Amino acid sequence: MLSQDSNDDTEDVSLFDAEEETTNRTRKSKIRHPVASFFHLFFRVSAVVVYLLCELLSSSFIACMVTIILLLSCDFWAVKNVTGRLMVGLRWWNHIDEDGKSHWVFESRKSTPQDSKPISEAESRIFWLGLIACPVLWVIFAFSALFSFRVKWLAVVIMGVVLQGANLYGYIRCKVGSKKNLTSMATSYLGKQFLRQNTGDGQTS
Repeated sequence: MLSQDSNDDTEDVSLFDAEEETTNRTRKSKIRHPVASFFHLFFRVSAVVVYLLCELLSSSFIACMVTIILLLSCDFWAVKNVTGRLMVGLRWWNHIDEDGKSHWVFESRKSTPQDSKPISEAESRIFWLGLIACPVLWVIFAFSALFSFRVKWLAVVIMGVVLQGANLYGYIRCKVGSKKNLTSMATSYLGKQFLRQNTGDGQTS
């Protein structure tokens, strides 16, 4: 009877742990910012759709160009200032100091066990998928416009590459750290490898 009770207690604990793990997994996979996730894709996908269907939607090149540039500008502002901070905890900006020098700042929110709002895996996938796929499409559009001699569309496509490429570059820098940090990490790693090899050679000899 005592052994049966102890087995029951063990089973209760394991079931409770499994339930808590399932709850945490569901919480991480849940989209916590549906509005931000929607607008993260809305502006950039709309710009691509308008570019592809502009000749069917309107015969005015100026109207299509202005619409695409407005969508790209709204996307740049929304991704840089809102969706990156909410969806993946990243932020980047530029400021000018008193000497007139321009400084780029890249920040990444570090998640801690005490953090009550962990980053959602579903939102992270949506963010990075939209952030990477659309600039790739604009690069393809740029080559297509160049080789098909659609010179009038080349300026619009370059605008798409620059605006969305800038956000992609900024958030990659936020994710992997600044170039200075990467250089110091690489130097430290190579130094450790060098010392380890010399130590190993000294031991073998």
